[in-house]
Order: sequence, then C-alpha cells, then structure tokens
Amino acid sequence: MRALQYLNRYLKKYRPLLLLGLLFTVSSRVFAVIAPSLVGDSITEIEQFIQSGATDLTDIKKVLLTNIALIIGAALISGGFTFAMRQSIINVSRHIEFDLKNTIYDHYQKLSLRFYKQNRTGDLMSRISEDVSRVRMYVGPALMYSVNTITLFVIVISYMVSVAPKLTLYTLLPLPVLSVMIYKLSKAIHERSTLVQQMLSQLSTFAQESFSGINVIKSYAIEPNRIAEMERISAESRTKNMSLVQVQAWFFPMMILLIGISNVLVIFIGGSQYIAGQIELGVLAEFIIYVNMLTWPVATVGWVTSIVQQAEASQKRINEFLGQEPEIQDSTKTLNSIAQISIAFDNVHFTYDDTGIHALKGVSFALEEGKTIAVMGPTGAGKTTLLQLLSKTYLPHSGEVLLGGKSINDYAQNDIREAMGVVPQQPFLFSDTIANNIRFGKQDATEEEIEAAAKQAAVHDNIIAFSEKYDTMLGERGITLSGGQKQRVSIARALIKQPKLLLLDDCLSAVDTETEEAILTSLKASNKNTTTVIVCHRVSSAKNADYVLILQDGEVAQFGTHASLLKNDGYYKDLYAQQRLEEEDM
Repeated sequence: MRALQYLNRYLKKYRPLLLLGLLFTVSSRVFAVIAPSLVGDSITEIEQFIQSGATDLTDIKKVLLTNIALIIGAALISGGFTFAMRQSIINVSRHIEFDLKNTIYDHYQKLSLRFYKQNRTGDLMSRISEDVSRVRMYVGPALMYSVNTITLFVIVISYMVSVAPKLTLYTLLPLPVLSVMIYKLSKAIHERSTLVQQMLSQLSTFAQESFSGINVIKSYAIEPNRIAEMERISAESRTKNMSLVQVQAWFFPMMILLIGISNVLVIFIGGSQYIAGQIELGVLAEFIIYVNMLTWPVATVGWVTSIVQQAEASQKRINEFLGQEPEIQDSTKTLNSIAQISIAFDNVHFTYDDTGIHALKGVSFALEEGKTIAVMGPTGAGKTTLLQLLSKTYLPHSGEVLLGGKSINDYAQNDIREAMGVVPQQPFLFSDTIANNIRFGKQDATEEEIEAAAKQAAVHDNIIAFSEKYDTMLGERGITLSGGQKQRVSIARALIKQPKLLLLDDCLSAVDTETEEAILTSLKASNKNTTTVIVCHRVSSAKNADYVLILQDGEVAQFGTHASLLKNDGYYKDLYAQQRLEEEDM
C-alpha cells in the first residue's frame, strides 16, 4: 500500500471529521452487539422459568418486555450512529476526491509541453476521473467498513471469549484459513486491477481521438476500420475485466462457506457443551447470533480487499504523473514584472530531446520595443521553436534569450505570459460562446472591449451575421466556425489583453490577402507600443513589418527590412517573385 501513503496528507487534513466518524462507528457497533446478549438472557430466563415449574407469568413477562424495549432502543441508537458514521466518513471521501482531482488538474497545468507530447489525452482524463473514483472508494466505503468490521470483531470476540472460551476457539477456527486465502487473492486482484486500468485508459484514448478526428474518419470512409479496432480494444478490455471478476468472485462464496462452517461448529460443539451442562441454552443461541452477525463484516473483507487493491493500482498510476516535475522551474529570485519588451537572441541553440532535431543553430538578432518582426522560412526551419523560446515554453540549450535587456530566466513563466498575447499555429477555441472565447484573453472585459477586439481582428461582421451574434455557442474546438473565422477569433482573444508582446504563429494562413491586409494595418495602427513577432509564409504578411528574419535549417539566413532584402538575392527575393507571379496568374 505504498502508493496509497500519498493520501495521508488528505487524511490529516480531515482528521477531526474522520475521528468523529470513527467514534460514531465504534458507538454504533457497541449498541449493535447489545441485542444478542439480551436475546441470550431472555432464552435463559425462559429456560429457567420452564424448569422451575412456576405458573405466574408476571415476572417473566416483565423481564421479556424490558429486554424487548432495550433491544429496540439499542437498535434505534445503533441506527442513528450508523447514519452519522456514513455522513461523516463518506463526506470526507467526497472532499478528498474533490481535493485530489484539483491537485491533479493543477499539476497538469504546471507540466511542460513535452509531457503532453508524450501522453495521450484519454489517459490523462482516465487518471483524473476513473482512477480518482477508485481511490475515493478506499478513503470512503473501504475505510468505513474496515473500521466497522474491526470494531465488531474486537467487541464480539472479546465478549465470546469471556462467556465461553472453548466454544469461541472452535468458532474462530476458519479465520486463519480465511486470512491465507485473502492474502493470495489480494495479490492476484492487484495485478489484474492494474491491467484493467491500463486498458481503460487505452479505451478512453481511442474513443477521444475518434470523436476529435471524426471529420477525417468520415472523409476517408474508414468507419468500418475504426469500429473493428474499437471492438478489438473493447474485447481485450472485457477479457481483462472478466479475469479480474473471476478472482473477485471467489471471495463471497468462500466467506459464506467459512461462516457456515462456524455455524456448524457452534451448533455441534455448543450443543455438546449444553448437553454436558457446561453452558446455558441462551449462550448457545447468543453465539449463533454473533456468528451470523459477523457474516456481513467477514463477507465485506473480500470486497474491501478488492477495493484497496484497485485503489492501490489507481493511486500508483496517479502518482506516476504527480511525481513528474515541470522541466522549467522558476527560481525564487525571478522578477515580478516586465518593464519593457525589447527582444534579443544571442547565439541561441536548441535541440528537441525527444526527437534529437537541432531546431535552432546559433540564432542571433535584436528587435527594439514597439517594433514588428516577420519570421519566415521553409517548413521545419525553426520558426515556431523561436516563439516557444520567447514564451519560456522551452529554454535554450545554449546562448541567451533576452527580454528588455534581461535574460528570460530572470522572469517567472507566469509574468512573461501575462505580458504577452499568443495566437498559435492551430487556433484552439473552447466549447463556449464567441464572447467568452474572446474574454479568455481578459476575464473582466466588457462587451464594448470584446467588440473592439473583434473589429480589430476583422471578425466582427462575421459574428453579428450569426443569429445569436456574440452569444453563439461553438462546438468542440470551435468546429462551428470556418478556419479563417477561428483564426480571427483567436487573434481577437490575444488583442483584448493589449499585450506588450504579441506572438502570431502563421495565424493568417486561412484568410484572404485583403482581410490579412486589413488585420495587419489595424494592428500597426492600434498597437504602436506592442512588440510583435509574426511567423508567416506570405510576403504580404511580412512587407509591412519593420524587420524580416529568414530562418533556414535553424540558422539565420537573412535579416533586414523588406526593401533591403529585395535588393539582395536570396530566399526572400525568390519568394517575393514567386508569389507575385502566382497573384498575376490568378
């Protein structure tokens, strides 16, 4: 149970409520075991009354009515404590589930981009939902029934030993056998539970990818192949679940068998002792009730063991991710704000560890505050990598990235990102209204500010053409909008922040040149104090920038203004000529 030790911090947090729940548990069991003793006393009284040959029923009626009243009273009190027990311990399990999910989600947010490249969304979702639910069963029902069972065993067995030691010994003979079987079955359950959870993650991942890529699936008419693959994964998942169930199925029958053996021993041994005059008839009846009272707690031993083993497997999977540290750690000496945004790259090298690709090779350039630079080059030249270094998504392997004359290492990641607006190469919109998607850039933005940002991104006219206008609900990943509309809404989301640094990663590729010209002109007019980096493939996007940087194979091939680069042979001049010819042909 090493993995489950992680939960100790939450158990300490809710210790007062848990202790109260444990007190309620003990109290409920104490009152529950009163009834068998009263039943035994009543039978003994009746036996003695019959043997005495008395005919006056007054005294015996009084004793029996008193015992009945006490049994009912004890049952009511025990029921009240049981209700309080469930309200406290089960509520604690829900609080721990809430805290654990938030801890995992918060940790997910801190992990680096590489983590998300190496792990699938379905697996991340499975660990924060299914695995946490199984862990909750451990800190809730499993804990409650364990304490309940232990308390009942201690009280009942202690009383049985005090009344009839020899009979108690014979009654408990099956328990060592039970312990050995539980130990062996628990190991098997733990192993098979781990495999079941892994298959569940695989199933969730496949379903999530299928739903996200439904357009591609339908376009290529590969539904039969995906259905067949889903059936294969489901069949494998079913096989592993059935393997687990087959082991779990042994528990309850074995419990009943052992309880049945205990009953037989009580009747045979106890009956022999009663005939020999060693115990009273009431004691024999009392022991039968106690043994059967232990039936459910003993039966839950298997269920609780199964829950604990599954929780152990799930928590181990959760701990795998919680144990991963973000690759980029902010030091305690980081600056709290960025006074001004000038950019400088000084002999920057960067290699992706997972692929070994040397994306940037000795890149150096400088950009003054408030200026715009267009970054161009063929696919794989390192353009997006350059933006990711500016946003401190990655750190350079050598060289320095400077913001405002200070190393990017001197700033906290959050402070850098608060100062910038980013529009990624593949815009992502949430399943929310258009207004709220733009408001992600500024949580307290007014309707006027949202409309102003949309106009600046040249998407306002498209939005008001919808029947719900800015309150239009978008489908998953913004599927309701066209590619160009998604890009422009993403631009509006970045602009509403009024950022000091604006990073545009080829985010105008899906709009026509006329709209592109309108957006870039608007940006230049309204964001004079914003330092802007535009990654693009069209000269029309770069010609109005203050500087153009050409990257080829991770190296700076050209750097200068639009006019100066056209005077020199090279990538930019060739691209300009090629795109001019394409425009004339159209």
